[in-house]
This record gives sequence, structure tokens and C-alpha cells, in this order.
Amino acid sequence: MKSKHWVAFITLGIIWSSSFLWIKIGVQEVGPMSLVAFRMLFGVITAASVALYQKGSWPRDWKTWKIYAILGPTSLAIPIFLISWGEQTIDSAVAAILNATVPLFTLVIAHFYLHDDKMTPQKVIGLLIGFAGIVILLSKDLFTSAHNSAIGQAAVILASLFYAGSAVWARKVTQHVEGAMRAAAPLLTATMFMWIIGPLVETPFKVPTLPITWVAVLWLGILGSGIAMILNYYLLHEIGPTRTTMVTYIFPVGGVILGVIFLNEELSWQLFAGATLIIASLAVVNWKPRTSPANLVKRAEKPKQS
Repeated sequence: MKSKHWVAFITLGIIWSSSFLWIKIGVQEVGPMSLVAFRMLFGVITAASVALYQKGSWPRDWKTWKIYAILGPTSLAIPIFLISWGEQTIDSAVAAILNATVPLFTLVIAHFYLHDDKMTPQKVIGLLIGFAGIVILLSKDLFTSAHNSAIGQAAVILASLFYAGSAVWARKVTQHVEGAMRAAAPLLTATMFMWIIGPLVETPFKVPTLPITWVAVLWLGILGSGIAMILNYYLLHEIGPTRTTMVTYIFPVGGVILGVIFLNEELSWQLFAGATLIIASLAVVNWKPRTSPANLVKRAEKPKQS
């Protein structure tokens, strides 16, 4: 990963770190379908504005739109709904841990479907170190959780599977789409999906009225969907889905830090231990030994077998 990749990766992690908090706030007034529908709407407006500013153009062939007709719901609408729905019955700490299974699922799926993102001992060890860091980081909240339904947890795990599968598939089938339009197109189909299905499935389909709910919707839409998806698709095609989905390891760190800053929560050993393991996991997965000049010379001088 180059410096520009790290900047995009960390920015994406910071934006998405607060998503669980804003989802929790949003579903206090409106249902998960309503929340996701408005989130997708503001997301596509944001991403499309950036794409048009970059002089991008919408795809013009039906083959590409068929891809996005599937990718929009499976990578955005459905998993975001599942997490929003699941967070009605489980704590955000549990949701963050379960969502952190995304890179583990991605590692396995990418190994079989992509030629340039294979499973290696280095990646497996790195991902497991990071997951252990998340469990330690959130262990304090995890064991004091008041309510965590099995069906709510299953919903978040299913969302993680959708995220993992769609990330691998997106890397494979959207190479020909350029710039921010990679994010705008699936956000458009996800928006259409949610505004058709939402009012039919969720009764009543509410429009937010409280100011704090609108703050949540706008944050989740403009930053959490529009800008975040532009960064996400950029990283998918630059560094691969396994490394990109490791951004879920940053979410709990950001959430705990937000709690310390805004909720006066105490610093704990879990924060330092968990954050250290998560940083170590990123280093392990992205570590590449330098080849010394002497080894390069030896490799060049080695005679080829006939």
C-alpha cells in the first residue's frame, strides 16, 4: 500500500467508525427501511455530484447496468438494512465485532474467485491478529451487554457475508467503469431498490421529523455512503478486496475513541491492547520484505534450466 492508499483507507475508517452510532440514533425514530432509503438517496446525490464534477458519464450499456442492478442491493441496500435492523435488538459493540468478520469472509471468497488476492499464511495470521484485537477492545462492553438477540446477531453476520461477496465480485466486474461513477451507479440502483421495496415492506414508512434524526440521515448518506463508497471502490481496485475490507477493523477503535472524547468514557487497557493488535494486523498483512541488491544479483546470475 502506498501513502495515497493509506490516506484513503484511514479516511474511510474514520467516516465509517461512527456509522453504528448514527444508525442507533436513526432507528430510534424511523424504521430501518426508511433510514436506509434516505441514506441511499443522499448517498447517490453526493457520489453522482462528484462523478459529474470529474466529468464522468453514466454507463451506457445494459450489461453494466445488469451488474449494478445486482451490486447495488447486495453491496449496499440489503447489508445496511440487515445491520440497521439487527441493531434494534443487539448492542453496537456486538454489531461491530460481528461486522469485523467481513475481511475473514472476503479472504476465503477472494482466494477462489480472484487471481491476485490469494490466501496466504501471512494474510491469515494478520487477519486473525486483528480480529483478536477487536474482541479484546470491545470485551468490556461485550460481557456487560444487556440485550443481544440471536436473530439480531445472525442479521449482522449475514450482512458481513453480503459485504464480502459483493466486494470480491465488484473488483472482478467493474474494472471498466471509471472514477466516482463506480460508486454512483450501485448507489443509484440501491436507492431505486429501497424506495420501491421499503414502503411495501415497512409500515409505516416514516419521514424523519427530529433534527437529530436528520443529522444521522445526512451523515450516513453524504459521508457514510456517498464519499465512503467512492473511497471504497477506489481501494477495491487499487489494493484488492481483502485489504480494503480490513477497514472494518478500524471501526471499533474509532467508536471507543469517540466514546472517550464525547461521552467522557475512561481509557482502558483494552483500548491500548486492542488498538495495538489491530495496527499489528495491518502491518502483517501489508508487510513485504525488501529484496537486497545482493539477492537481486544472485537471482539474475542464476542459470536458467533448459
